[in-house]
Amino acid sequence: MKLLALGAAAVAVAALGVMPGAASADELPTFDFTDCPAPPANADPGTWRCEAFVSQGKLTIDGKEIPLGEMRLTFSEGRVNGQYAQVFGSLRHAPVSVPGLAGTTIQLRYGGHSDFQSNDERRGELDVYAVLRHPLLREDCSIGSASAPLHTVVHDDPAVPPRLISDNPKTAFFGVVDPDLALPATRGCGPLGKLVDRRLGLPSPSGENAFYQTTYVQYKPL
Repeated sequence: MKLLALGAAAVAVAALGVMPGAASADELPTFDFTDCPAPPANADPGTWRCEAFVSQGKLTIDGKEIPLGEMRLTFSEGRVNGQYAQVFGSLRHAPVSVPGLAGTTIQLRYGGHSDFQSNDERRGELDVYAVLRHPLLREDCSIGSASAPLHTVVHDDPAVPPRLISDNPKTAFFGVVDPDLALPATRGCGPLGKLVDRRLGLPSPSGENAFYQTTYVQYKPL
């Protein structure tokens, strides 16, 4: 099987299929509350907690899968003057290899907006962008950007129903999916950007992509 090699003289094109890993509710990860943001100064006492997420993710673009591996996210929530409030902590995601693009990695970064208050219509919202790295791609190569992020709206995944694992400390497991994610063409990649777009199938409209996560979450009172 040939692999796509981003080279100055020649480019070998081929497909590489890798199945993403899936989290199991029987194997608890280690939770890290280091990035938990403190409640605001005017927070209602005794109402705040930090939530630490450990997720396994995958992104599908027009049927092609990109396993994203482990993602870790923290935020704090509680009440201020009796009203719900939240403070974002961090999104941590190590670069992972992109199938079909030899030597290329993808890394998700926080895009500046989050809303984790669930309702009947969705589980939450998060803005992200994806940094692409390869020696022959420019340093600013990305899908979306900090100034124009990808807006994800996740819903409960019927294939991975919520499950309470422990009451002390409170720990749960669930799956979410964004089936409506629209993906633009890459930006800032340089002369090989159009080649990367062709290999990834970008741009790709809403309805042709999906962002999946299976997630453990543990809660810590603040």
